[in-house]
Amino acid sequence: MSSATTPPDSDPSQRRRVHSMLKHYYGLNEEGKVTEQAESLDPCDINGPHFDPEVYLNKLRMECSLGELMDHESCMVKQIRSLDSDMQTLVYENYNKFISATDTIRKMKNDFKKMEDEMDCLSANMAAITEFSAHISGTLQDQHAQITKLSGVHTLLRKLQFLFELPARLNKCLELQAYAQAVSAHRRARCVLQQYSHMPSFRGIQDDCHVIMEQLAQQLRQKFRDGGSSAKDLSECVELLLQLDEPAEELCDKFLSHAQSRFEADLQGLEAELKDSPVTDTGGGLVQKTNPGSNPVSPSSSSTTNPFLSPTAGTDILEFIDRGCNEFVSSLCLVIASYQELFINRPQEGELASKNIPEMANGKLHVFVDTLAARYFSLVERRIQEEKGVSDNSLLVRALDRFHRRLQAISKLLPGSAVPSQGTEIVVRAARERIKQYLSALQTFYHDSLTDVRQALAAPRQSAGGASVSGGGATSKDATPSLPELLTSLSNFILNQLKSVLASVHLFTAKDITFSNKPYFKGEFCSQGVREGLVVSFIKFICQSSRQYCESAGDRGGSTPPALLLLLSRLCLDYETSTISYILTLTDEQFLVQHHTPVTPVTALCAEAREAAQKLLNHYVKVQGLIISQMLRKSVETRDWVNTIEPRNVRAVMKRVVEDTTSIDVQVGLLYEEGVRKAHSSDSSKRTFSVYSSSRQQIRYAPSYTPSAPMDTNLLSNIHKLFSERIDIFSPVEFNKVSVLTGIIKISLKTFLECVRLRTFGRYGLQQIQVDCHYLQMYLWRFVSDENLVHFLLDEIVGSAAHRCLDPSPMEQSVIEVICERG
Repeated sequence: MSSATTPPDSDPSQRRRVHSMLKHYYGLNEEGKVTEQAESLDPCDINGPHFDPEVYLNKLRMECSLGELMDHESCMVKQIRSLDSDMQTLVYENYNKFISATDTIRKMKNDFKKMEDEMDCLSANMAAITEFSAHISGTLQDQHAQITKLSGVHTLLRKLQFLFELPARLNKCLELQAYAQAVSAHRRARCVLQQYSHMPSFRGIQDDCHVIMEQLAQQLRQKFRDGGSSAKDLSECVELLLQLDEPAEELCDKFLSHAQSRFEADLQGLEAELKDSPVTDTGGGLVQKTNPGSNPVSPSSSSTTNPFLSPTAGTDILEFIDRGCNEFVSSLCLVIASYQELFINRPQEGELASKNIPEMANGKLHVFVDTLAARYFSLVERRIQEEKGVSDNSLLVRALDRFHRRLQAISKLLPGSAVPSQGTEIVVRAARERIKQYLSALQTFYHDSLTDVRQALAAPRQSAGGASVSGGGATSKDATPSLPELLTSLSNFILNQLKSVLASVHLFTAKDITFSNKPYFKGEFCSQGVREGLVVSFIKFICQSSRQYCESAGDRGGSTPPALLLLLSRLCLDYETSTISYILTLTDEQFLVQHHTPVTPVTALCAEAREAAQKLLNHYVKVQGLIISQMLRKSVETRDWVNTIEPRNVRAVMKRVVEDTTSIDVQVGLLYEEGVRKAHSSDSSKRTFSVYSSSRQQIRYAPSYTPSAPMDTNLLSNIHKLFSERIDIFSPVEFNKVSVLTGIIKISLKTFLECVRLRTFGRYGLQQIQVDCHYLQMYLWRFVSDENLVHFLLDEIVGSAAHRCLDPSPMEQSVIEVICERG
């Protein structure tokens, strides 16, 4: 067997396999203990205790073929040989271990014999030493009591010598300013002197020491009061005074009183700086004006106030905050640290521990700090309130950041103090006030921009000598841009200014600003402050201020130019269409607005803007209609229609009405789309007067021509109105040119109709009305959505004139057409 001659350590894996097989055979676990296993009762289990070879062989012969039996025999032979080999290896290993154990036991026998001899020798030596020590103790026993007595006498004499020399030693320490040594020496002797104070000699020493210590305490008080020493010397001074039974409360009050005088000087300096720095707003434009031609609504440089420029002052707010932080806050931190080291953080031992000094001193420190901080905060708030200009917000934000950052040192030095939270409240109030200032500045900027727009709208009348404000046909070089350019410039200026304001306000939430991580600046400042308080409020202000232009009294719409109403209506409509959504989206993305609190939805703002646009456009229609109506009313009221001459041409006022209507059409077309018209007949201009055809006139006016016929024209007219479509004169207009012109023409013709109903006409007066109405029909049908509306109103005008005519003899249609074509 080759495996029997192989060394056991040559193949570790082979050894482990063999061991595992043996352990498995003997039923051992990893610790070498026999594992309890259920015994197999199967007689065919070759590894079981109840194995029966005959049964096993019979089973194999019955179940296996000859080839399987041969294979099973070969496998069993291999296992037997392997087990024999493993058994030989195991015996060899155990034999080597037995040999090694025998050698070890033989060596231990020799070592223990030598050690036993050494222990016997050591025991003899210890016995001799014990006997010698007992002999020495017996010899010196009598002298030991005398030595102890002499040592006690020597110690007592040294103490007495220390007591008698104590006054001189204290004086010497006082001269050398060795106050700590003097206090330590006096504390060592104080109890003894107090105990033997009934003896005259000790009484005298006690009195001398008391006088000297009073002088020392006086010098320590003076040194503490002066405060010119270093922190270490001051700390030592306080400790010595406390050891001399100086009242701790009185020391705290003196320390804080001395610090109060220094802080008073700092606060007075800051207050004097406030009084010596008057703040005045500088004049100038809201924005820098680069080119009057390219920026038609750039606010003029003649504005009296400028909400976007910083005030001129002796020192800016950053310098003021720096001075306050470097002088007041730094000194306050030093005082807090020194005070805590002296009275609060110092280990209390002996009698001082029972006085609970830290608690008392901490209370006084909190009151002292809160009082001074309140005065300092009032000065800071006064200086912040003087920051009226909003052109450079970075200076204020940097100042507030520095102010907030330096106050955090107090929170670390003095936990539980309300000073840092009060400082944060000042920063929050400053941010809120800043938003209000920016809103006010934006409102002022908007008003000034509208003022410049009004000036630009009035400029064509001054420079072009009667040219229309539409701007479409102005040819003079100094004429201002047209309405689309004014609208674009105004919208861009407002949007750019709002973006600039948002960029300035965004500085409050910059990552490098310490207070930007406060809950207010992460939530309420962004949602309620910037979004609602600034952006939404400004949009609402634009809509509200625009609606105010519709509340002006007077027939001519007050002093508001109609073109401004039209421009503002388009501006509000643009806001409803896209601008509001863009601004609010920009704000939400820039400030990461989280709508935890209720905010104004975009749809509500768009609805408000659309309402303002609708109201402005309705008012524009009303104003323009009233302007044309005023001309028609005066032309009707100032003419003698009974005695007028035979008409030869169209009246000038009708030409002016057509000219103004055309001008309005051009003006509205610059800002609004065309709109939808009903299909026009191919001969609208020709057929316009067909409503006054001879056949229809005969129906309406025949009774007037025949004296015997009854006067039933009113009945015919009323029957005709019953079957006519009702016309709503002041109905809301749509956002297109056709609807606007239709509204204006309806108001104008309705006024013309009502004025005609108040007059009495002669023959030629009626014919003049016929000529005027035919002329209006030739041109006005082009501007309205439905030409039948113009037909109906003009028909009513002519019919009303005929009813009120003393001699209703209408002019021939051909003559009317000749006169109108010639006019």
